[in-house]
Amino acid sequence: MDFEAVANYSRLHAKPPGVSLQYGTAGFRTKAEDLDHTMFCMGLLAVLRSKQTKSTIGIMVTASHNPEEDNGVKLIDPLGEMLAAAWEAHATRLANAEEEELQAVLTDICQKEGVDLQHSAFVVIGRDTRSSSKKLSQSVTDGVSVLGGQYHDYGLVTTPQLHYIVCCRNTHGNYGTATVEGYYQKLSKAFVELTKQATSHRDGHMCLKIDCANGIGALKLKEMQYYLPGSLVMHIDNDGTKGRLNHLCGADFVKVHQKPPVGFEMKAGERCCSFDGDADRIVYYYIDAAGRFHLLDGDKIATLISTFLKELLVKAGQTVTFAVIQTAYANGSSTRYLEETMKVPVHCGKTGVKHLHHKAQEFDIGVYFEANGHGTVLFSKAAEEKIRYQAKEEKDNRKREAAKILENTIDLINQTVGDAISDMLLIEAILALKNLTVPQWDAMYTDLPNRQLKVKVADRRVIDTTDAERRAVTPPGLQEEIDDLVKKYPLARAFVRPSGTEDVVRVYAEADMQEHADNLAHEVSLVVYHLAGGVGEPPKTAAS
Repeated sequence: MDFEAVANYSRLHAKPPGVSLQYGTAGFRTKAEDLDHTMFCMGLLAVLRSKQTKSTIGIMVTASHNPEEDNGVKLIDPLGEMLAAAWEAHATRLANAEEEELQAVLTDICQKEGVDLQHSAFVVIGRDTRSSSKKLSQSVTDGVSVLGGQYHDYGLVTTPQLHYIVCCRNTHGNYGTATVEGYYQKLSKAFVELTKQATSHRDGHMCLKIDCANGIGALKLKEMQYYLPGSLVMHIDNDGTKGRLNHLCGADFVKVHQKPPVGFEMKAGERCCSFDGDADRIVYYYIDAAGRFHLLDGDKIATLISTFLKELLVKAGQTVTFAVIQTAYANGSSTRYLEETMKVPVHCGKTGVKHLHHKAQEFDIGVYFEANGHGTVLFSKAAEEKIRYQAKEEKDNRKREAAKILENTIDLINQTVGDAISDMLLIEAILALKNLTVPQWDAMYTDLPNRQLKVKVADRRVIDTTDAERRAVTPPGLQEEIDDLVKKYPLARAFVRPSGTEDVVRVYAEADMQEHADNLAHEVSLVVYHLAGGVGEPPKTAAS
């Protein structure tokens, strides 16, 4: 390792004073002007990770649903998954290291992880449409180059497309062709095959209005339209030609505010969806004849997909382990519908898609979605082989057809990460095949009214949780108080968890009526304030 060269380059990418960052599920995110040094360091780290794994590593320059003035970076591991937890800690150390500490930190990482510096390294890079992304990508390539790594810059891509490309490169084409065109070809072929038999083609159901958050998703959907001639009519809105990235639009805005993007014209019953800025989240919605807004979030999406898969597995006679993975924030009605009506096992994971992804890998087929619309479906290698074999060799026509639909479904899903484009095409295919309108999909179950609140505390670490964050272990007596409050209301549930980034405790409550959910959330907030070191004025109302 040429430490003198690293030192010389690091001076060109000096660490801004007073900036301290933490690598989390979303990588690093902060104001774009403070990220030059961090990007350089992530180029260095990607080379070390590539040498250690003897694989291609990805670096995506994006801040997803954050405002346009922000930016960020995340590393992608060999099979397209998120960076391993041990390397998250290395990323944090490296990004926060002063210039004189870089050599020691790099050496320590190499020693702890057994990095052989003689191995070659290859890194693929992508970026979103933020004005700062191109310059920050150059900082990444400086970090890769100074350690002798090779790289390919794919330029403007969605985050899921770069995850897909990394997986393709490291599976030597078995997962697909490692280009954006290969991504389009794989997904469009599967979508066209799936929807060949759909009656919806004839009654106008395959028409969708899409809010692309003024982000990269708009560019890539326009490119993909060439591969879907006549199969799906897409009306692309918020395409970046007028509005600002994620400003009053996008999946996060729609989910948080429970309303359509500002200026987004909707007709009653019209099917609409929103991506986030880097196109890894999606939510659906519509307005009814009375003008009421209806949101179909990650819980509704997971229910639709898992219901579809369960029916196909039964038809095909496939015996595989199958489960839906949710977080504590999943609406209780979705959990009850899956367990009691669909007889699908549901497991709860800690908040954060990386936790859900790992849990889903424990099953032959694992469906996971966060309520915010980030999720996908994972198929084990054994399950995939069984399904593909049955699609070719099964003698029973009904079973073979079901297996063929499952096979095309596998090819339509981006198993590396949540992917708004892939998920959108899967949802559209399911609605077409089942001849469902969005209101009919929405009517599968009715969400329980819920309320989320935040309580400021002196130190969030006083709260420790267990059971996938659904029960508080400390401070003493807190969980018992919550349990007593929950007993007061029908169909009630509540939990608290510390924020991962600030000294606040997040409170979630649901019950049979909105008034009861609001009251329960407020009462739990007061208990947290008094037992967990609340600061400032006590919570006054449920909506405050």
